[in-house]
Amino acid sequence: MSLNHINASQGYVVPINPDGSSCVLLVCEHASNHIPASFDALGLSPEQRQSHAAWDPGAMGVASRLADRLDAALIASGVSRLVFDCNRPPSAPDAMPARSEVVDVPGNAGLTEAQRAARAADFYHPFHSALRAQIARVADPILITIHSFTPVYHGARRAVEIGVLHDSDTRLADAMLHTAAAHTQANVQRNVPYGPEHGVTHTLKEHAIGQGHLNVMLEMRNDLIETAAQQDAMADMLASWIAAACAHVGAAGGVQCRA
Repeated sequence: MSLNHINASQGYVVPINPDGSSCVLLVCEHASNHIPASFDALGLSPEQRQSHAAWDPGAMGVASRLADRLDAALIASGVSRLVFDCNRPPSAPDAMPARSEVVDVPGNAGLTEAQRAARAADFYHPFHSALRAQIARVADPILITIHSFTPVYHGARRAVEIGVLHDSDTRLADAMLHTAAAHTQANVQRNVPYGPEHGVTHTLKEHAIGQGHLNVMLEMRNDLIETAAQQDAMADMLASWIAAACAHVGAAGGVQCRA
């Protein structure tokens, strides 16, 4: 399997290392830019389908490597977020956006309620059912979602390199920020470039916050994870950082880095 492209033949929910021993459960909702043939590319050009509008470049490469480092299970989406953004509830307009930043998405314009419901049935519900089932296998799961973001947004350069995002449960995010300097020299910021006010914490709210599970969302600037070597280095750093943060918050059990 390519780490950056998930083929439709593998289905639209991609489990990696489902029998992993770690209590960490990784999630990559924007792992793939695949658009099923029935959607006629949503009317997008090849360049648009490769852009950040369609997926989070590099995120799956880091997530799959991190699953190996931690011996953690990973649940990834095998479909472009422009078909359905699995980090949004079906009721959200940007679950199937008609426009993403500067990209118009003709295939999402004027969708009927029946069409939206059909996409939710095909993509959203299977993804979250698989995630819910994986969480149920772990006594004290720690949910970590992996994302990437663009260096430039609406013409403005972003200084932040790693965002540590959270919603109302700040425990793991606080621990990661407290221990960050020991693990990375990157520009690390809280709830930047996005925060809960942007609707990005849906998976955390749906599967962790109400249940009392430790959780955090990690955003990496995608120019830092373009190559396999960069993804390896990022996964190595994140593995030790996550283990230290979990120990700091008092949840070290099952969070070990492979030698």
